[in-house]
Amino acid sequence: MSQQVFINLPVANLAQSMAFFQALGYAHNPQFTDDSAACIVISDAIFVMLLTHQKFRDFSPKAICDTSTSAEVLICLSCESRQQVEDLVAKAVAAGGALYAPAKDYGFMYQHSFTDPDGHHWELVYMA
Repeated sequence: MSQQVFINLPVANLAQSMAFFQALGYAHNPQFTDDSAACIVISDAIFVMLLTHQKFRDFSPKAICDTSTSAEVLICLSCESRQQVEDLVAKAVAAGGALYAPAKDYGFMYQHSFTDPDGHHWELVYMA
């Protein structure tokens, strides 16, 4: 069996965060979703666990990062095309996210980024 990745992120408003990722086209796994957490399915091997602040504190005694002033993590997902990168960024902004930086074309790689409603930084890349 291949390994799976579960990215655990604290969120201020679980319903809003779920709606954001659903607007990007990702489903959630109801088996791992309740009023304190939601499992967002990115792929067969990648999952994002959206955890209320209270639930997140069950896993870590450390303070939750203020993403308006500090970076806690940079999450990078590969895309199948440059157009998919642009489409996901546009969906993210329309769903309440924000642009993080302008798109960058390195020739061999195209990159664009956004932040979700909780300020988590998402990078999207297409490698030609």
